[in-house]
This record gives sequence, C-alpha cells and structure tokens, in this order.
Amino acid sequence: MTKLRILVADDEPLARSRLLALLPRDVDYEIVGEYASGTEAAEAIKRDKPDIAFLDMQMPGCDGLAVVASIEPADRPAVVFVTAHDKFAVDAFGVRAVDYVLKPFDRERLETALERAAEYVAARRAGDLSARIEGALAKPGGAAPQRTDRIAVKADGRFVFLRFDEIVWVEAADNYIVIHTTAGERLMPRDTLSAIEERLGPQMFTRVNRSALVRTDQVKELQPNAQGDYVIVLRNGTRIPLSRSLRGRFEKFLMEG
Repeated sequence: MTKLRILVADDEPLARSRLLALLPRDVDYEIVGEYASGTEAAEAIKRDKPDIAFLDMQMPGCDGLAVVASIEPADRPAVVFVTAHDKFAVDAFGVRAVDYVLKPFDRERLETALERAAEYVAARRAGDLSARIEGALAKPGGAAPQRTDRIAVKADGRFVFLRFDEIVWVEAADNYIVIHTTAGERLMPRDTLSAIEERLGPQMFTRVNRSALVRTDQVKELQPNAQGDYVIVLRNGTRIPLSRSLRGRFEKFLMEG
C-alpha cells in the first residue's frame, strides 16, 4: 500500500504525543499535521487531504463531529475518534467513522484502529481505480462517456472484469458483497450492496430485499409461503426472500401468476 498520510487533532499535547508514540512502527505512514483545535483540523483536512484523521471529540473551535460535518463526504478521510467520552459513539458512527477509541487506550487497541482505517483507505483506493478502469472501458479512443455494460471489481488481490450478463445475483456479507456469476464463481470484493447496485443500474438488476440484488431475467418463479410472502426462485435454483416493501417491483410477475 502507498504510504498512509495521517493527521492528529487533540487539544491536549500529551494526548497527541501518546497517540503518536503508540502508532505501530511497521506501518508505512507520515504525519501530515498535529492540531489543537477543531477549526485548525477542519482547515488542514480540506487543504492537505490526509488518508486518516485521528480526532478528539471535544476540542476548541468545533468538536470532532463538526469537523467531519464540514468536509464533503467524498473528501473525508478515514476518521477515528479518540476520546474519553463514550456518549458520542452513536453520533460518531452516524458520520461513518471507522472506529471509536476510548481513552486511556493501549498500543494494541490503537493498532486495531489503524488497521481498520487502513482497510478503509485501501477499499476507497481500489474503488477509485475500478471507476477509472470502467471509464476507460466505456470510452475507447477518447469517445464521449457512455454507460458501460461491464464493471471491474477487486477480489482476492486481483481485478476481475465482469459483463453484466455474467452476474446472476449479489448479496451483502458484512463489509463485503458476494457476487454470484453464471460460471458458478463467488467473488467477494470489499464494497456495499448500495454501491454495486448504483454501478449496475436498474435496467437489468433490482433489489429484492435489504441484502440481495438480482438480475431480473434470472428470476424463474415467485413462490408464496404460508405467511403470504413470496420467495424468488432463480434459474439456478437459488431461493431468496422477497421483501414486502419491494414486492411492487415484481407486480407484473404476480399478475401473470
């Protein structure tokens, strides 16, 4: 991985020193700035664009949550809150912080937080590269951009190029998704179901429940159960529950039945 650029913001100099002293030495990183106020931290993040920001929750100027809120979501670094207060944890994850470290902490706890942040950075970089690759596939020879029928996903340390018609369905699996292909392969890129749904578009794919997305021409049957709900049966025999809130997307199938 490319060197990680880290910013640290805490109004207590000793707290900043302790955090820096406990960062693991076997990770390739550089400290791009240390700041004692939320206002300084927000300005520095916008200016220097660090990969990771360790932020205290309560600081002069503005608190850690306000720092994150002041940055456009696409420009935010991986945020790790480091604080003595546990009451802000729910709010912290509401702004998609990658970790919430309570003081006092030890080296092992900080290493875990850095590892999570590094994984977030790696996933974002891989996603950016995938987008650039897809852009190149969509406009050969510099032609005007158009929607491609292929995506590039990073799985098992390699980029795999998939045509839409090679994908049968996709399911969520914690911090990953599982892409089931027509060849029977299961690819597990680090991504979200919402993100892959947006990349695939609505022409060929539809969400059937909060954890599954299917290619509509792979739907073979809709089978009712005793509770009045439906199960989708794919052409390969896979059975997937159909959410009641999404049943309208398959209304034409129900009408035909």
